[in-house]
Amino acid sequence: MKSIVKNFINGILTIVPIILVVYVIYKTFLFLDGLLGNTLRPYLKEDYIPGIGLLSTLILITVLGWLSTKYISGKIIRLIDRLLDKIPVVKTIYSVIKDTVQSFLGEKKSFSKVALVVIPGTEMRSLGFITSEQLEDFYSPLKDHVAVYIPQTFQVAGFTFLIPKEQVQIIDVKPEDAMKFILSGGMTSTSKQKAK
Repeated sequence: MKSIVKNFINGILTIVPIILVVYVIYKTFLFLDGLLGNTLRPYLKEDYIPGIGLLSTLILITVLGWLSTKYISGKIIRLIDRLLDKIPVVKTIYSVIKDTVQSFLGEKKSFSKVALVVIPGTEMRSLGFITSEQLEDFYSPLKDHVAVYIPQTFQVAGFTFLIPKEQVQIIDVKPEDAMKFILSGGMTSTSKQKAK
């Protein structure tokens, strides 16, 4: 009986992560394929092949990126950008989305520096990510502070703390490894050590 239970648990540990990854990839594919796919499907009808919507989306994004570097089309895109920045409510949503995308894909990526911060009044430490080192533009008295995002274990939610620079220690750890460590509650590093 113990052997059956052990094999069942091994099966769960092996299969469940694979199933979840396949499911997430499948749902992501359906979402991205549907962006332009839902528009193309009525025209192509039976000739529609799954993936055409995704391919069309990638081509459109690439073409728009190329157009943004050209003089006339670049001016039009910048004009739309300024317009969206002036419409009440829309400007808040637009700026949050724009800043978030730029923080992951722009030249100055956020989450590229892993920070170790001390929890006040204790000897405990927490891992986080530097999201902004220029807080003076936001609020001048915070010029000696940095913004540190600290994710919560087993979820993507977290907290953003504004901490004095001298209280933040930048550590030489890959952001991906740090995120895995935090989200798994530290179990990722333990499993790696066992594997070794």
